[in-house]
Amino acid sequence: MRAVIQRVSEASVLVEGEVCGEIGRGLLVYLGVDRDDGEGDIEYLADKVRYLRIFPDEADRMNLDVVQAGGQILLVSAFTVSADARRGRRPSFDSAAPPDEAVVLYERLGEVLTQLGCAVQRGRFQTTMDIRSVNAGPVCILLDSRRCF
Repeated sequence: MRAVIQRVSEASVLVEGEVCGEIGRGLLVYLGVDRDDGEGDIEYLADKVRYLRIFPDEADRMNLDVVQAGGQILLVSAFTVSADARRGRRPSFDSAAPPDEAVVLYERLGEVLTQLGCAVQRGRFQTTMDIRSVNAGPVCILLDSRRCF
């Protein structure tokens, strides 16, 4: 399971011109679910996202997590996060989980983040979405549950 985390001032997801998820200050999380991902991957990623200290404290140091900063999470499924572009010019998506498996893990990650005290909004799984965001910093973090990086 991989995620691209962006610290944002605001972010929204539109499907066919209608907003289906929207946050103010917080984290925009693009999630890629890989084949063979499971509960352990969800637990690892949920813990990392929830407690990642990338918001400024009163001394302007990145020292607060999303909840401490009063932020929210916008969770967006993005199978392209699982792309492998090391060879050739067209990315391979062979490692991405099939949609029927990926949706279960995507929803479960949202549930676990909520259980950890996060306010979570979601995109709409397996649709074309327009994402609007104002990156704060910018701060962009890559996470991989298999700790490849």
